[in-house]
Amino acid sequence: MEMSSVNTLNNPFDSDAQETEEWLAALQATIQASGPERARYLLSRLSAAAQTWGVKWRDARNTPYANTIRVEDEPPFPGGADALSIEQRLASLMRWNALAMVVRANRAYGELGGHIASYASAADLFEVGFNHFFRARTDSFGGDLVYFQAHSAPGIYARAFLEGTLTEKELSFYRQEIEAKKHGARGLSSYPHPWLMENFWQFPTGSMGLGPISAIYQARFMRYMEHRGLLAPQERKVWGVFGDGEMDEPESLAALSLASRETLDNLVFVVNCNLQRLDGPVRGNGHIVDELETIFAGCGWNVIKLLWGSDWDPLFARDQSGDLLNALNQTVDGQLQTFAANDGAFNRARFFGQNPALQAIGATLTDDEIDRLHRGGHDMKKIHAAYLSAANHRGQPTVILAQTKKGFGMGAAGQGKMATHQQKKLDAGTLIEFRDRFRLPISDADCEALAFYKPADGSPEMRHLLQRRASLGGFIPRRSVSQTRIAVPEMASYAKFSLDADGKEMSTTMALVRMLGTLLKDDGIGKHIVPIVADEARTFGMANLFKQVGIYSSQGQLYEPEDIGSILSYREAKDGQILEEGISEAGAISSWTAAATSYSVHGLPMLPFYIYYSMFGFQRIGDLIWAAADQRARGFLIGATSGRTTLAGEGLQHQDGSSHLVAATVPNCVSYDPAYAYELAVIVQDGMRRMLGNNEDIFYYITVTNENEAQPSMPAGVEDGIKRGMYCLLPQDNADVRLLAAGPILKEAIGAAALLREKFGINAEVWSVTSYTELARDGVAAERLQRLSSSSPDAYITQQLWRSDAPVIAASDYVRSIPESIRAYVPARYVTLGTDGFGRSDTRANLRDFFEVDAKWIAFAALRELPAGKDAAQLPKFAEALGLDLTKPWSIKE
Repeated sequence: MEMSSVNTLNNPFDSDAQETEEWLAALQATIQASGPERARYLLSRLSAAAQTWGVKWRDARNTPYANTIRVEDEPPFPGGADALSIEQRLASLMRWNALAMVVRANRAYGELGGHIASYASAADLFEVGFNHFFRARTDSFGGDLVYFQAHSAPGIYARAFLEGTLTEKELSFYRQEIEAKKHGARGLSSYPHPWLMENFWQFPTGSMGLGPISAIYQARFMRYMEHRGLLAPQERKVWGVFGDGEMDEPESLAALSLASRETLDNLVFVVNCNLQRLDGPVRGNGHIVDELETIFAGCGWNVIKLLWGSDWDPLFARDQSGDLLNALNQTVDGQLQTFAANDGAFNRARFFGQNPALQAIGATLTDDEIDRLHRGGHDMKKIHAAYLSAANHRGQPTVILAQTKKGFGMGAAGQGKMATHQQKKLDAGTLIEFRDRFRLPISDADCEALAFYKPADGSPEMRHLLQRRASLGGFIPRRSVSQTRIAVPEMASYAKFSLDADGKEMSTTMALVRMLGTLLKDDGIGKHIVPIVADEARTFGMANLFKQVGIYSSQGQLYEPEDIGSILSYREAKDGQILEEGISEAGAISSWTAAATSYSVHGLPMLPFYIYYSMFGFQRIGDLIWAAADQRARGFLIGATSGRTTLAGEGLQHQDGSSHLVAATVPNCVSYDPAYAYELAVIVQDGMRRMLGNNEDIFYYITVTNENEAQPSMPAGVEDGIKRGMYCLLPQDNADVRLLAAGPILKEAIGAAALLREKFGINAEVWSVTSYTELARDGVAAERLQRLSSSSPDAYITQQLWRSDAPVIAASDYVRSIPESIRAYVPARYVTLGTDGFGRSDTRANLRDFFEVDAKWIAFAALRELPAGKDAAQLPKFAEALGLDLTKPWSIKE
């Protein structure tokens, strides 16, 4: 029978108790005589021998439901009992001001929302970090990075108020950012949002699960920068404070093995295990702490369980029989929540009343003392011990599983209650009860008025608070912005081949990679570039970069690659520049975000190029891209093998026809779908100028294809049009129709113009649209200005097309919604063609015919808008001349 040691511990049956005692005594003697290392060695040998001899046993996946750090191993609290007392009072003040801020806002406007209970459970976890561990950035030190649990934002604001970095007026405009401006104040965002509070919040954590994966890749990127010699090793830490319910999000756990594989001992997670989600228990019928211990330990993390406060220590000391520990092992989280929600008398009867041994332990306590028994995450001394152990641990990332009570101190109104997460309005009696619970020096009147409380300048509390932060380098959170400008090389220095292509065949993907390879050699900008792929670098033609700059590996290359003799051999290096993240788009975009925000996080601008299958970008990891936008990322996202009809053969799941639609919803994402290499060069040049030269908080999304075609040289005078979204490629005097097309469909429009001229004698003008999105944004902006001021100019596209009333046909390799976005600004009859529907596995020619975006269908759409096309009898003739089947199924229904 297979069994684990934890099951054995919980099993009261022991067939030979004397033998068990002899084994335990022998182990204890070994520890005393030779130390724990020798004991660990013997246990490992025994385990290996058991496997060899066919004993189906494994070491426990879980340790007992007790604190990892023993009482005798706890260090003294810095500053002793006096400092501990002051910090406890400060935490109580933070709790009050956070509560007052949320309840105030909801008294004024009941719709604003906000959260009290999460911070109430996490306040002590944060305060120990703020007072002893979270180091700020200084002129000589890069600073620690802290990911704050989003629902605890009110508590972080409350601390900033005491520190003086936020004012009382600002607190009074919590979740009222627009209203605040009317009063000459800054409002406070609901959650950490750098876009909204650019000098305060550093990392957005409001979308559950994104904080953990982002913190891991941020820690990894810090190591990458150190190994490349771009940052000095300074023993900086990345701290992440997250909720236990949040760990259910796939992204929370997705990169745990990477953190251990890369030995990221610069990373510490603190998981606030208050055992509750928004609706109820996280694991009502089990232990979320044990589950997380299994997962993190299995992924190679150092796990510290912080479950019980110091007032439990004498109870465990009296538990000679192990009944107390056994009861805790067997009490599921749903019951622990019920105990948290009830008083000492209830807990005496329901927990300590389980058996005589527990009754005897409970008898040493009054009901009030039972009610006040602290869980580990509410005991600052034990929190400090856990944090110190984590900070000093080497060779592994560390997770601290800190058990708390949700709504701690909120009494009958919130502590441990199912609905506590939604609690935003408290009556006077509850407020006074909260004040009394934490012994706050606030009058009844101020309590009912929800007055903020700040100790007097020079008081012991304020002196201690400011001294502690001064010793750690200053206040956090604080977002710094480097104004360093990186010189951008001349376009011809890296893209001359595309500007003077003269018909040479290549794909835009190949053009991009060639530009990237040359930029990496540039003495100025080269070291700042971070090439990133999830996988398939060879698909994108990037194999030549393996030898040129190497693939980053914290261990270097410990093996002889199979292709070592090849000029394109796979080369890993400790100072490698490429980040190849494996088949994890979530991981790759998290690395991209770390690099794209380095200008702020590390004071050193970097320029990441993340190249990926375009279908697996915005559609798959859109939430992470949105968070990067919030964080004011700067860099290039390159959607390769793009377009619904251009990625031939791959079919429905791979063919992208929608990414530009989603990209258009991200306000600071500048997106382009270029057709030619020279267009791509102009766009990359302008992007580098804006992001590195002008320090604009934007990022670029550019789609490129794997379709080889003859690349023309750049015509004169088109650069401005490329950047603004369109330019006339093939002008035509007195054009009968105008054809607009983007990306790979541009050549279909050129082919359509030829068909119209050769078969029907119709003159068509062709325009290259590099960005329907930029045209639409310009149109919306112009429309708004005209609404506000009649003297405002027309939209750019209107200015380009107003001279003629000839119909306009616009085509895209994306869904029709993309070209439809500019309809309001086209001063003529307007028809759009796109690739709505599911993709197919077939040739490009067949796909474009199926989606009706090839040259023949574009020509037919043009004919339909001309006078001759109004005669229905002519349509079959047009179709026959073009070789079209007008009875074919519609792509969106097929």
